[in-house]
Amino acid sequence: MLKQYNILDGKLVENQRDGQVLVYVNPDENERRFLLENYKLDEHTLNSSLDPDELSRMEFEPEHLALIYKRPKNYSSADQFLFRVTSSGLFLFKDRLILVLSEEIPIFEGKYFTRINSLQNLMLKLIYRSIFHFLEHLRIINSISDSLEQKISTSMENRYLLNLFILEKSLVYYLNAINSNSMLIEKLKYNSIKIGFSADEMEFLDDIIIENNQCYKQAEIYSNILAGMMDARASIVSNNLNVLMKTLNIITIGIMVPTLVVSAFSMNVKIPVQNHPDAFWIIMGFATVSVGLFYALWRYKKW
Repeated sequence: MLKQYNILDGKLVENQRDGQVLVYVNPDENERRFLLENYKLDEHTLNSSLDPDELSRMEFEPEHLALIYKRPKNYSSADQFLFRVTSSGLFLFKDRLILVLSEEIPIFEGKYFTRINSLQNLMLKLIYRSIFHFLEHLRIINSISDSLEQKISTSMENRYLLNLFILEKSLVYYLNAINSNSMLIEKLKYNSIKIGFSADEMEFLDDIIIENNQCYKQAEIYSNILAGMMDARASIVSNNLNVLMKTLNIITIGIMVPTLVVSAFSMNVKIPVQNHPDAFWIIMGFATVSVGLFYALWRYKKW
């Protein structure tokens, strides 16, 4: 699917034809062939922009600059707490910018795209937006982690613990993706003159480097906290199960004590007080006293 935009008064305006910005969402075979033949895109680079396992990189082609950068994949409840990353391709020409996405997302929404000065500026803002997309997902992961920790404190099953393992796996993906973007941003700064960045764009690029480093540090902190506390949380689940088993054993023993007394007086042999008119109440009294003695021993031993 193709969408076209023009830059008018610092804003992106959707256009039906001759757009300065071309957005291809999961291009089909015909669209891929058109990009390869008309814009001379490298086939491997084009495929890399749709490969979620591809690392960020930058390549100078004869007529354009090709960038592959990482961004978070849209999360849904069907993902079961697994936050994934995906790749996107940016192809910068002198008068055109081509963006290749694997899924349709509101890519140009938000305050970041209100003042666009050039195609180079738009390219940087797309990378900048991916950083804040990571930060938004990190806040969600932290919130989910706090909720799961509260449930683990009273849980006796592994379900919530497994969810935390999945979140930890997601943070590993995010750390790798953010670090990969960091290498790409450094290359952009190193080749800033060749790309043609203005002084304002160079300053903006420095801000992007700072924001990306902070994003990486935040993801690293969350990952270390989850990894460091995982053994403690597993011990909590095991301890909760032990407490339950202990309680069940105490209840079982408490029931067995009066049962033993009643069973002793139920044997088919001669027993004391068998001819007494109040034999039933005497036996029930013995059973009640045995329960009382067991309760006193339980409190004394602090079971």
